Amino acid sequence: MQRQRVIVTGATSGIGAACARWFGARGARLLLTGRDRERGEAVAGEVCRSGGEARFVAGDVRDGAFCESLVETVGGYWGGLDVLVNSAGVLYRADAVHTSDAQWEATLATNVSAVFYLCRAALRVMRLQGNGAIVNVASDWGLVGGEQAVAYCASKGAVVLMTKAMALDHARDGIRVNAVCPGDTDTPMIDRELGQLGLPAASGKADYAQAIPMGRLGSVEEVAAAIGFLASDQAGFMTGVALPVDGGHTAG
Repeated sequence: MQRQRVIVTGATSGIGAACARWFGARGARLLLTGRDRERGEAVAGEVCRSGGEARFVAGDVRDGAFCESLVETVGGYWGGLDVLVNSAGVLYRADAVHTSDAQWEATLATNVSAVFYLCRAALRVMRLQGNGAIVNVASDWGLVGGEQAVAYCASKGAVVLMTKAMALDHARDGIRVNAVCPGDTDTPMIDRELGQLGLPAASGKADYAQAIPMGRLGSVEEVAAAIGFLASDQAGFMTGVALPVDGGHTAG
């Protein structure tokens, strides 16, 4: 079996780092990216120690030219691209009245435009190959609304429908495009979110857990496993899916 050639964005922490470890443990060749070089290189080191191969490139996925160069780089290293995981994201907790222009623009740039730029660059390569898989990290708040998160909900809803549109456009090209929609997951992002709301991390997470039907937060490993499945041959007849990994939140 060919070792997958994989790009993971937002790979310096949280779900992105867990994805790097998941693919690395299965022998993948990974190009990781994020803005924190020290953390990114530490994750790449973990991947290499687990039997995978990883290189880290620091950069800003909000820059379309950087996204193009990232896909060119993975092709230069390993001759192609099998999997793209778009995991970079930001969250500002506020309603519309209290969302600043800067917060709105930063959310759309990171959560929507960066996903589009990377998908566009990856699709060009995958079309020539005749195969490939893209997994975009959306959110359960891309499927249902959430309070005090208008920019985030708008951005993740956009990711869900962008995923479906690309899946339809490229199904005959041999390319599958899917999304995962995590619910509340124990990540550094949730710590920052609770800080924005003025809540202590421990009690805030406990409150979040009580609102989930399964009674707990998700783990980054559980989300990474779902992403890995969607990127695998086992999901070969799945495209255009927005898969909730949310402990039952969107079932009600």
